[in-house]
Amino acid sequence: MDTTKEAQEQELLKNANEVVALLAEGKFIEAMEEYLDDNVQLFEGNNAPKVGKEFCLLEEKKLLDTVTAFHGYKVLSGPAVDGDTTFYEAVMEFETNDGTAHKFEQVVRTKWENGKIINERYYHA
Repeated sequence: MDTTKEAQEQELLKNANEVVALLAEGKFIEAMEEYLDDNVQLFEGNNAPKVGKEFCLLEEKKLLDTVTAFHGYKVLSGPAVDGDTTFYEAVMEFETNDGTAHKFEQVVRTKWENGKIINERYYHA
């Protein structure tokens, strides 16, 4: 591996670890504000993408307004990096104001450009 690619991958791995550290603290908005590109595309499974940082932030705030208890965001494996892409596996648990307990087991695939997330897909179980 050439040192340029290795250095770029190490930078992405550092960014991915910073993102998951914020998520583990429940700091979803902070992570999004810091790391999303203005033209980001976020995908939940095979659903149509949410496009644009501002729209994604608004949608996340709507969801977070319904959360009554946050039980954690735990990374089970990763992050790993290959080129401009990082991957990790995580479990997120929370409750919403309708009394529903949510547990998302997911793999997250993230594409990066200039230190920002440009495309991310959440594969849920």
